[in-house]
Amino acid sequence: MENIPVVKVGIVAVSRDCFPESLAVTRREALIQAYKNKYNDADVYECPICIVESEIHMEQALADIKEAGCNALAVYLGNFGPEISETMLAKYFDGPKMFIAAAEETQNDLKGGRGDAYCGMLNASYNLALRNVKAYIPEYPVGTAQECADMIHEFLPIARAIIGLSQLKIISFGPRPLNFLACNAPIKQLFNLGVEIEENSELDLFEAFHKHENDPRIPKVMEDMENEIGKDSPRKDILPKLAQYELTLLDWVEEHKGSRKYVAIAGKCWPAFQTQFGFVPCYVNSRLTGKGIPVSCEVDIYGALSEFIGTCVSQDAVTLLDINNSVPADMYEESIKDKFPYTHKDTFMGFHCGNTCSQKLVSCNMNYQMIMARALPIEVTQGTLEGDIVPGDITFYRLQSTADNKLRAYIAQGEVLPVATRSFGSIGVFAIPEMGRFYRHVLIEKNYPHHGAVAFGHYGKALFEIFKYIGVELNEIGFNQPAGMLYPSENPFQ
Repeated sequence: MENIPVVKVGIVAVSRDCFPESLAVTRREALIQAYKNKYNDADVYECPICIVESEIHMEQALADIKEAGCNALAVYLGNFGPEISETMLAKYFDGPKMFIAAAEETQNDLKGGRGDAYCGMLNASYNLALRNVKAYIPEYPVGTAQECADMIHEFLPIARAIIGLSQLKIISFGPRPLNFLACNAPIKQLFNLGVEIEENSELDLFEAFHKHENDPRIPKVMEDMENEIGKDSPRKDILPKLAQYELTLLDWVEEHKGSRKYVAIAGKCWPAFQTQFGFVPCYVNSRLTGKGIPVSCEVDIYGALSEFIGTCVSQDAVTLLDINNSVPADMYEESIKDKFPYTHKDTFMGFHCGNTCSQKLVSCNMNYQMIMARALPIEVTQGTLEGDIVPGDITFYRLQSTADNKLRAYIAQGEVLPVATRSFGSIGVFAIPEMGRFYRHVLIEKNYPHHGAVAFGHYGKALFEIFKYIGVELNEIGFNQPAGMLYPSENPFQ
């Protein structure tokens, strides 16, 4: 995954000048050792230049971690801590930051060796609020060296997403297709998040595509595609055009990302795309997503944004699916009931034409787009990647702007069941606990579009913290509430 940040956390220990500095020193050393014993050394950097007790120390530590290439900060309260200089450090550091605090080690040293960091964390949080500084504070931010090391490790995916958003450009092509107003949302919140957007015409893309005709790199891309879908694929005749299109997008990314480090694409895929380009772009979209460059369908800009966040968190391919259709009753009775702990209403099918990376499909084949072929010649609808999605844990989520420019998000953890879909496209049978209620009182009630991003694994904890960090109000982060926990709009007289 080359299109996401590599995080290096600068760990700066702080100490109040009326507490023994040695407490902060020895506790920082123990924290660093605990991290390196369990995780990757390259994730962290120990600021050795000083223990921050004053503004001067703050400036010295800030310069040191910047010179060391740190793009995230962990402020470690080895004892009570200096509430002014430690929060100034967070304010002046340009990147995501977290605050954690040391627990007391032993009952045998609660006079000279007591640190009072439990108390210091309260003052730190108060001063962060006074300075309007955003920082990640874990659920229980006071711990032993190993517990604090684990907290820093859990901070990594949060930091990756925050850094990624600050250096992201979303490149879109064309307006939303007719009858897909649901995927349209104001772009003001993108700028509020620090994301840039470049909106282009489909004609610009069409021109660039024609300029790549007979590109000498096409045979090599075709060979890679054949290795992925099989050399005997009945649709391999379309590979020259698909390879040409892939090179067009990759070159566009390099030529247009400008000052930004990371890119996501919101692509057009119909209705004129097929007749003019002569294929559908689904398979190419799946390949770019597999390389860490998310590509959303139907010019879904916030879908692309959501996919990118999931890529940063999971460091893996994600996908974007329609929350599509109910599971037939006979399929539920035959393949799910009494085999899995889900009611019929907990299940649904997630589907898209063929944009899911081949690594996330049980098996795959290239085909034509059946829905589009109902109104168009089959030969111009080729280019989908079809297959059932791999069973396993997933997180369904989305970050969205409302029509009146408010950020809103949802997160729901569940799984893809090992049940044959007997359908077409990139598709899976999904199960999310209490999905029926979540569908009604979050997805419908809060006016979400039909597209949801899917990360392959349970990442709800990190996503929840990311959405909080970037400013989504807590009452605007929806989740699949357990039975007995009513939604505000839910009728209690069921």
